[in-house]
Amino acid sequence: MEDMTDKLMHYQQIVQQLLVEYAQIKPAYGEIEVETIFDTERHHYQIVHLGWHHNRWIHHCTIHLAIRNEKIWIFCNSTEHDIAADLVDLGVPKYDIVMGFHPPFMRELSDYAVG
Repeated sequence: MEDMTDKLMHYQQIVQQLLVEYAQIKPAYGEIEVETIFDTERHHYQIVHLGWHHNRWIHHCTIHLAIRNEKIWIFCNSTEHDIAADLVDLGVPKYDIVMGFHPPFMRELSDYAVG
């Protein structure tokens, strides 16, 4: 059980570090704030953009990651970043990364985990 806890803590650190780095990049348009939201109890991690652009309210989740069953799930990525490749660069094996925004049959065709 100790190994699972260590792996979870390690993946939490990696995900938080990566999202904090991504959150430093502000959109080139509007008065937009970039916020990180870390739910360490339920293991969900997000970057949210909020603010005003041309008198229009913006509230958008740009990245949503979660840790489930010792794998990092990518549920949303509306950025130009290749989050999966960045996770691999940080030491996460491809078999521990799930492209949650793809249906399972498509995940089987990738180099990453099915689920």
